[in-house]
Amino acid sequence: MLLQATPLIAYGIQDLTRQKFGDNLLVETFHNPGVMVKLVLLALLFMSVVCWGIVLYKFVMFRRAQNNSRLFAETFAKGEGMAAVHHSPAHPHNPLRQMFEAGYREVVRLTSFWNGAESGPLEVGTREIEAIRRSLRKAQSEARTGLESGLTFLATTGSTAPFIGLFGTVWGIMTSFRSIGLTGNASLATVAPGIAEALIATAVGLFAAIPAVVAYNYFLNWGRVLGTQMENFSSDFQTFTEHELRALLREKNRLQQKRAA
Repeated sequence: MLLQATPLIAYGIQDLTRQKFGDNLLVETFHNPGVMVKLVLLALLFMSVVCWGIVLYKFVMFRRAQNNSRLFAETFAKGEGMAAVHHSPAHPHNPLRQMFEAGYREVVRLTSFWNGAESGPLEVGTREIEAIRRSLRKAQSEARTGLESGLTFLATTGSTAPFIGLFGTVWGIMTSFRSIGLTGNASLATVAPGIAEALIATAVGLFAAIPAVVAYNYFLNWGRVLGTQMENFSSDFQTFTEHELRALLREKNRLQQKRAA
């Protein structure tokens, strides 16, 4: 019973589509291709939808990262002290805040070690500065990885979608020529519909690839701008921290000398 009803259902859907869209060439072109071309079209449409989802999500993420980093840089530039900056309100998608917290944890570790030292003069050496620099580099790398996640799919879509569409086109043309060979009719009215149906795969491939490539280059350039901001913040943080630590150690060494006297 179900098998007998299936053709009627398919005919009803096709009839409803024609009533809604009329004899639209684009609708007919999507309806008529063979199974392989339809699979190619579905794959390309899936890639296009995923790419647009990534584009919207990344745009919001990069915008928040830029705005939050700017606000945090202004807070840090006030010079109110590392503890005050640490206790300031935190916002998500903030690469500068992520770097600051990593460097702050390293500074707290160093100061805790120095506070436990009972004798001997202390100084800020190359090893201490390098430890802070390593923590900043690690946090910067993690922040950039988070910003650039998902961009690989955009690059993959931009580079492969045209070839996937071309594959669908070649397959459709092969099917059309095979039909011509079976029917023995090579008139334009017979050849043109099959070739038009095949060429739509290339058009859909370009429709998926072009926005993906544009978005990938756009976000890559935006990431470079944020990367430059992170590099500048890393230098500012190291300079600020070195001055703070030297002032702290001068005070601690003065107290030790006073006790010794």
